[in-house]
Amino acid sequence: MAKRILYSILTFFLVTIIIFVIFQLIPGNPVLNKIGLEPDPALEQLLMEKYGLDKPPLERYFDWIINLFQLDMGESIRYGLPVNQLLLDRLPNTVGLAIFAFILVGIVGIPLGILAARFNKGGRGTLLNGATQVGIAIPSFFLAMILILVFCIKLGWLPVNAFTTIDAGLLPFIRGLILPAVAVAFSGISITVRYVRNSMVEELNSDYVLAARNKGVSEKDILYKHVLRNAMIPIVTILGMIFVSIITGSIVVEQVFTIPGIGALLVTGIQNLDLPLVQGICVYVSIVVILAYLLLDILYMVIDPRIRIKE
Repeated sequence: MAKRILYSILTFFLVTIIIFVIFQLIPGNPVLNKIGLEPDPALEQLLMEKYGLDKPPLERYFDWIINLFQLDMGESIRYGLPVNQLLLDRLPNTVGLAIFAFILVGIVGIPLGILAARFNKGGRGTLLNGATQVGIAIPSFFLAMILILVFCIKLGWLPVNAFTTIDAGLLPFIRGLILPAVAVAFSGISITVRYVRNSMVEELNSDYVLAARNKGVSEKDILYKHVLRNAMIPIVTILGMIFVSIITGSIVVEQVFTIPGIGALLVTGIQNLDLPLVQGICVYVSIVVILAYLLLDILYMVIDPRIRIKE
């Protein structure tokens, strides 16, 4: 485990280098975006010094890293506020959407995958497999627009701008996240169904399943007590990857539903060349991804202790 934690720390440092270098290569002056194309030279120099843009790149990188370890992501050029404050204001909206979408993936995708494995050779299994193929192919932003058209405009069940912050209450907050969560989770549900089905079908063809059937063990016990448990490692793997994709892939859906989350903040930051803000968001996403995969490694050891023994 210590080795995995060390790899995660090294990965984080590598990611910060990549993020910093990429944004140094982007043309344009963030200060000019703030004060206009014909600025006062004295004001321009003052702002360059304020945001550390007058320093050499290597010095700026080390200053940035030192500040990160002090939990200081700098000040947004566009908003004039600490990046930490902007992220904390938007974080509940993005995290709420991600958790809601991930719950949908789990409670819908896993049972449907088990059902597809159980009726793999029947007509229901074929129909379900075809549906998952369509679900994987549909882009989340396109599905988001279809959901708005059907449930907001045609049926009128929800207003187009149904989203409210959690300050308005938990139920209105959840109500406003229903359609965005479905749009974000739909492809993840389809992928989960397919992976659960494939993993369980592979296990169902194993020798221990044949032995259990010869001993008279019921199909239900075989499926839920033996096959599902042995198929959990690939299932946990794909769920971890889906959670990462939900976190990183909700940007477009947030834009479609006008949700004031991290995605909308990132788009604004890019449009305004707000380097401290964009770099801070990229670091946040990187930390989430690294921690998610570290958690996956821990779950592997909990599910299958043999993995711990091999290390």
